[in-house]
Amino acid sequence: MSHVGQSAIEMKNISVEFPGVVALQNVDCTIKTGNVMALVGANGAGKSTLMKVLSGVNSHYTGEITIDGKHVEMRSPGTSRGYGIEIVYQEVDSALVPDLSVAENVMMDHMVFGQKGNPLVNWSYLRKETKKVLDRLNMPINPRSLVATLTLAQKQMVLIARAMLGTCKYLLLDEPTAPLSQPETQKLFELVRQLKSEGVGVVFISHRLNELFEICDEISVLRDGKAVGHTVLEPDVTITSIVDMMLGHSHIDEVDKGGRIIGKPILEVSSLSGKTSGVHDVDMMVHEGEIVGLFGLIGAGKTELCKTLFGAYGKVQGTIELNGKRLICKSPADAVRAGMAFIPEERRKEGIVLDDPVYLNLSLVTLSKYVSKTGFVRKNRELAAAKKSVDELQIKTPSLYQKVALLSGGNQQKITIGKWLTSAASLFIFDEPTKGIDVRAKGEVYRLIIELARKGYGIVYASSEQSEILNLTDRVYVMYDKTIQGEFVTAETTEDELMLYSTGGTNNEQENA
Repeated sequence: MSHVGQSAIEMKNISVEFPGVVALQNVDCTIKTGNVMALVGANGAGKSTLMKVLSGVNSHYTGEITIDGKHVEMRSPGTSRGYGIEIVYQEVDSALVPDLSVAENVMMDHMVFGQKGNPLVNWSYLRKETKKVLDRLNMPINPRSLVATLTLAQKQMVLIARAMLGTCKYLLLDEPTAPLSQPETQKLFELVRQLKSEGVGVVFISHRLNELFEICDEISVLRDGKAVGHTVLEPDVTITSIVDMMLGHSHIDEVDKGGRIIGKPILEVSSLSGKTSGVHDVDMMVHEGEIVGLFGLIGAGKTELCKTLFGAYGKVQGTIELNGKRLICKSPADAVRAGMAFIPEERRKEGIVLDDPVYLNLSLVTLSKYVSKTGFVRKNRELAAAKKSVDELQIKTPSLYQKVALLSGGNQQKITIGKWLTSAASLFIFDEPTKGIDVRAKGEVYRLIIELARKGYGIVYASSEQSEILNLTDRVYVMYDKTIQGEFVTAETTEDELMLYSTGGTNNEQENA
């Protein structure tokens, strides 16, 4: 679709190097107004790095950027914003101030730069403008609410609202749908279509390739820091062909779940309820060697149930038995001592320490193993164990001393899981473990989980992706309104049945339809 007065950003021979890593190598990319372009690639391919060049964050780039044929230098976020370029990052918590209100977060730049020497803040104006942009996004969020009280999906929309305040000509969305439910995703798509009709150019980064065909006009593919393909999204373009370009070969085969023996119960939960979490009347069971799914839409209570089991909400009503023993978890420390491991949804916030090196993250859970009788850490043993984990999990890192923040999402997730592998855990709880990682890394996570099950560990696998649940699990509990709505043998259920129960329906409704 062409637009009168269509503008374009052209990036030519863009390269970016970090210590020991060539993140981008001579990449060409064109972004047009009135157009939605997908930017895809495996984790570490350079997608976010390229967008950070355009947003002025990676100011040490080499190469040339032009807007409508005029050379520009993107050496600061302020310069980029001055050209109408706004970016919404994947990691929402690092871009928001949790102890400030929604209005303060949305209007932050205007509070800092828009007061014209007046030290007094016009709170009424801030809230009014925030409500206006939230209404435009069709998101019923109170401007006075503290950001810390919002859901992950609501935080994402606050960031988009902030980007939409100014004269935005180019909107860069880095994994915007990762924390969103299907209805929320559709609302975002409606907004993107509206912005496109108004002449805004949108760059859409996502690992959910199926949604790109719904919202994007064209697609650019990066692999190992290089541009390897660009195509208009026409009917003959398939997800398989895009994945092949991303990986440089045919995509991963379906994971083999065989070789497991389902043994005695590891986890038995009866009438579990918690006032803080809102989880109520939950009954569930997990056996040795079994992969049990928790399926539900965003807000159904999957994360709350996982954290309740792990003791994050303190004492609860009902009973939890682990390996035949009654478990009273007043804290996660109690759960760890009892034999639970938890891989959280928000890995960068709750699963790893970003500013610490790889080896320290891998020894977080088992540090006491490397402490001498005199109280000193035997670093050689700690490093040797970390090296073994890096090799076994195929974690791509320049060294054991590399800061985890500089690794790709897939490698960060391997570390989040890896720190538990030498613990005494018998039950592993995974909460959305493949969120924000690419096809190849997903396959590696699946295989790791299946290998744990083969060794006799019990697995709880929480996911809002139906395909993951159907391909990976043995049984599945469907959650709705923070309780179990239905239990199914995975091989005997369907996507339609899972979706029916996840929206509050039952078989009675299905039979009467």
